[in-house]
Amino acid sequence: MSVRHALVFGATGHIGQWLVRELLHQGVTVTAAVRSEDSFHRLADWLARHDADGTAKHVLVEFDDAALGIDPGADEFRSVTEVHNVAGAFAFGMTADEAYSANVTSAERVVRFASKLPALTRLVHLSGYRVGGQDPNEVPWDESRRAREYKRLGAYEGSKVESDAVVQATARSLGVPFTVVNPASVIGDSVDGESRQGVGLAASVMDLIRGKLPALPGNDRTFVPVVTVDYLASFMALVPITSEAENASFWVLDDATPPLPELLRMIGKHLNVRVPWLKIPSGLLKRLPPKLTGADPETLSFLSEERYPTAAALALAKAYGLHHPPVETALKRWADYLVAAEPAASGRRVASM
Repeated sequence: MSVRHALVFGATGHIGQWLVRELLHQGVTVTAAVRSEDSFHRLADWLARHDADGTAKHVLVEFDDAALGIDPGADEFRSVTEVHNVAGAFAFGMTADEAYSANVTSAERVVRFASKLPALTRLVHLSGYRVGGQDPNEVPWDESRRAREYKRLGAYEGSKVESDAVVQATARSLGVPFTVVNPASVIGDSVDGESRQGVGLAASVMDLIRGKLPALPGNDRTFVPVVTVDYLASFMALVPITSEAENASFWVLDDATPPLPELLRMIGKHLNVRVPWLKIPSGLLKRLPPKLTGADPETLSFLSEERYPTAAALALAKAYGLHHPPVETALKRWADYLVAAEPAASGRRVASM
């Protein structure tokens, strides 16, 4: 029997459910922190359909409450050794207040809760490849900086930048050992492509499938990296048991991801759908009106030529026998799943890139 006991916030989301499944496969006791009994039942049904090795326990959580509506001194939490925070809002069009509440306040509350767990050995926080590596010494932000950054980056990305710094600062001040994981665009499962994510890169792929992508965004150096959800779950399940991951940040993405126009052309060819011949450089795309481009302004900062410090994450993964699946195969399987799920996807809130 494993001595590990994981408490997972955000367990019912796209990443959270795969993380719970992976932890169960590794023999870890899992408690899912969920908002309602119905959401837990949906998670339990999903786990049963995906051959999870056992089942998770659950506790109801209330993010609007400073104490999360749960008592860290309760018997059910005395054996918790690791807390995974994958909760938050990945959405465009939020107000600054909504984004701050969903991605900053909630994350800080999770850290404070974790600090009161007697058996805790690691907090794992999900951040992002474009926002990771913030300076915790700059916390707290004043209102003018928050307003400026949220306007410049968009409410979603601005709140994730602030959250990254706040989590590190709060964990250090409270003596909580932590690991920050900065994933790229999370695509579907590497085996069958299954995904619930309809925002960001998925929206661009859906526009391509629907024939609504007017041009290929970016140039041959535009890099929007991906990572499969099962690889990410395996990496997150790994870091709590590695001492070298303590108080460290890791960028988890596949460096072999094709440049964005090539990625979209490859998927279009695979699906036998028309691919636009015109490419619009990201600089021009950012200056054109959204009504003309069909692009949500908040997504445009992701059209970048930057590369990311993946060496530490790759070395850690390799040491434990974890390797990225072939990226082009994973992308094609993901695209196939999106096509098959198109009727359901059409009802989601999506934001084009």
